[in-house]
Amino acid sequence: MPTIRIRLTASRDDADTLITTLHGIDGIEHVEELDTPAPYTRDDSSSSDLTDDNGTELFLIEVLAADHLHADAVRAVTEVEASLLGAVVEFVDEF
Repeated sequence: MPTIRIRLTASRDDADTLITTLHGIDGIEHVEELDTPAPYTRDDSSSSDLTDDNGTELFLIEVLAADHLHADAVRAVTEVEASLLGAVVEFVDEF
């Protein structure tokens, strides 16, 4: 059973929209939002100590798919939905 790990930088509403959309895909066994281990900061220092004025947060989402075909569908739907929402999405091997 393939596991897809998604890092999403978006608003709370956008994250909820994506999670709801993922639940609607046929062949998805489980969708779970994981706790963020620490406050998200950029690797560079350009944004250190600046007020976040766009309301974005980091969300960790884990999806269990029935097979690789459904895993590919999760990736495709996630990319399209993130584009429509104006969110940033990244697929990772581990959190």
